[in-house]
Amino acid sequence: MPLPGRSISLALLLVLAACAGKPQRPAYNKAFNPAAVKIGKPYQVGGVWYTPGDDRTYEARGIASWYGPGFHALSTANGERYDQDDVTAAHKTLPMPSWVEVENLDNGRRLVVRINDRGPFVDGRIIDLSRRSAQLLGVDKVGLARVRVRRVYPDKAYPATMPVPPVVVAAPAPAPLTPPPLAQPGRPIFVQVAALGDPGRIAWLTGYLASFGPVATEVAPSGLTRVRLGPYADPAAATAALAQLRTAGYSEARLIPSS
Repeated sequence: MPLPGRSISLALLLVLAACAGKPQRPAYNKAFNPAAVKIGKPYQVGGVWYTPGDDRTYEARGIASWYGPGFHALSTANGERYDQDDVTAAHKTLPMPSWVEVENLDNGRRLVVRINDRGPFVDGRIIDLSRRSAQLLGVDKVGLARVRVRRVYPDKAYPATMPVPPVVVAAPAPAPLTPPPLAQPGRPIFVQVAALGDPGRIAWLTGYLASFGPVATEVAPSGLTRVRLGPYADPAAATAALAQLRTAGYSEARLIPSS
């Protein structure tokens, strides 16, 4: 759960300010066009004025927080329906939508998120992450983290780091989910998912795979980093993890014995 006193979205602040009686859920704007960029007019929250703008070279360091339960399904500041499981975030002044790369300075993880809300309205905090964004960056358990945030653009923003599971279309039938022939009794097994060279992609993939099981990395002689699940002492557990990954779209994942 987020820490007490965490930031709240501008959408909810407007609802609370406008309703003298029973709070009501803001209406979802079904006509919202994701392609339409909204900068917005200056606004005031807690006696402080904020002026949105299109800072195309924006970069800042500060504290990230996150919000989820209690805000799920409410309207965001640009009229979207807030989904705590989407990879989004709130920012005080950047256009909506816009994209930023968030780097967790405490663990090195990096993630590209889409700005679709306003906040956080707490001194020292520069971005409010959705629950899913916080999970991928390793912020959800601690509540707050030191981060670097910089503006990026969809055509240049590391497409492979965007947290959308790959979709396999007309993929060939996967290989039999059996332990590798070199596996020996008592010899741990890994599930190799990918071999990557880009630090941002490595950070995102290791964060994403944490929901599947223990994650391990190893630098190969080629300089690429092998990203794996494991080790698994039980071949059946390794096979089950491989099946889950292939269902998620990682058709090239395979079992390998420990070296």
